Amino acid sequence: MDLQLKGKTAVVTGGTRGIGRAIADCFADEGANVAICARNAEQVAEAVKALEAKGVKAFGKVVDIADGPALQAFVKEAGETLGGIDVLVSNASALVQGNGEDAWKAMFEIDMLGAVRTFEAAKPFLEKAAAANGDAAFIITSSVSAAETDNPNSYGAMKAALIHYAKGVAREGAPKQVRCNVVSPGTVFFEGGVWGNVKAGMPAFFDQMIKRNPTGRMATPEEVAAATVFLASPRSAFTTGVNLLVDGAISRRVNF
Repeated sequence: MDLQLKGKTAVVTGGTRGIGRAIADCFADEGANVAICARNAEQVAEAVKALEAKGVKAFGKVVDIADGPALQAFVKEAGETLGGIDVLVSNASALVQGNGEDAWKAMFEIDMLGAVRTFEAAKPFLEKAAAANGDAAFIITSSVSAAETDNPNSYGAMKAALIHYAKGVAREGAPKQVRCNVVSPGTVFFEGGVWGNVKAGMPAFFDQMIKRNPTGRMATPEEVAAATVFLASPRSAFTTGVNLLVDGAISRRVNF
């Protein structure tokens, strides 16, 4: 299926490793130009080089997501450098659990405000793209943890807040054809990631988590990326305000 993304531009925060890198690669494979940001300069440079090798334009910058002005400046520069923004993916996460104030602050600053700030900076570009082509998209990476908890937890609560925020953005943007959707992964395995580290350090707990999933495995970043890029594409032009679980049926709740 042609996702009609060739020549379009996608901006992906946290785009150098794991799910974010897989999303950036998937956009490039579809012929879209890609802008990424992350905190590690070496990883940003490597990712940009790899994306350009796929035959598309790429732009990257070192950004601390918690630095609001720097984050918004990156989005604006990405749009100006690559000639617009058709898709924005807010993927960066603090990835911290717990009920301590530091955990709440980190999740709020990076996950919640990171999404809000990137969207506000990208909004003029997205509205312009939608006016010209009939569609633009904002995708937020949340988590299955948004709807499941055993104790007070900053991670799940902020991921849930993102889903609520996305619905409001979708409703407000619909008349201008600016869509907003959420992708909520379950457990995702890659070397150096959260579950890669759990496998290395707590193999018994890792095996327990594998057994919890009816599929008998965890997702790959590429599987989450494929769902994200499809939702972001013009092929999904009438889909907005949804929260798409990519969890292998590990969750028990019914979405409707």
